[in-house]
Amino acid sequence: MSRRLKTVPVIPVNEFQGSAQRLLGLFNEVERRYAPEFLFGAGRRELLERLPLVSVVGTRSPSREGADLAAEVARTVVTHGGVVVSGLARGIDTIAHRTAMECGGNTIAVLGTPLDRAYPSENAALQRKLMENNLVITQYPHGHAVHRSNFVLRNRTMALVSHGTIIVEAGEKSGTQHQGWEAIRLGRILFIPKHLLSATFDWPNKMREYGAIVFSDCDELVELLDEFLPSSPHSEDISGVLH
Repeated sequence: MSRRLKTVPVIPVNEFQGSAQRLLGLFNEVERRYAPEFLFGAGRRELLERLPLVSVVGTRSPSREGADLAAEVARTVVTHGGVVVSGLARGIDTIAHRTAMECGGNTIAVLGTPLDRAYPSENAALQRKLMENNLVITQYPHGHAVHRSNFVLRNRTMALVSHGTIIVEAGEKSGTQHQGWEAIRLGRILFIPKHLLSATFDWPNKMREYGAIVFSDCDELVELLDEFLPSSPHSEDISGVLH
């Protein structure tokens, strides 16, 4: 068994729980096979009903260019009327959550810990803020041990929750690629930036062969979001707020 990870306590607010199918809607056969039985949440449950829900994920140690792209992608999702979904990890995830809130958008964190534990510890305050103003969900009940394997399953659940996933930057052995493959397996839309295709490792090109959609910049990403992801007729256009 993998070593238990060191976490810090968080006091959840506005908690709820229910079967994954009840909270996320009816599953098809593939979704049902890979979905967790239950989800536990804290915060604004109604965000699960927004369109589109878009995961913005990537490495825990981004380059400056990767960090800038993560912020730009998160702003693009918010401008599009979407909700930014991420995993509250260091690096790209943290940038995505913070940027969404800073530009007046909504964001959902999908945890690999129970609601009352935070990992990494430096994101405990951010986790609490998301519970108060946005939404945090997990498949792990209070008291569940936290191991590295939790986060692989978390990535699968994040892909399931989201209508699409955007990988911003990730290395050869990054756990982010797990979510990319889960998105493909579940029939979700996967977006990857063009620069990843020239990496020295091959998973970005393999994902492209299996249907991942490549974007050159965020102007093109906007067009792709419009083309491939659902949008809510009640989405508020806040683009004027961002300029």
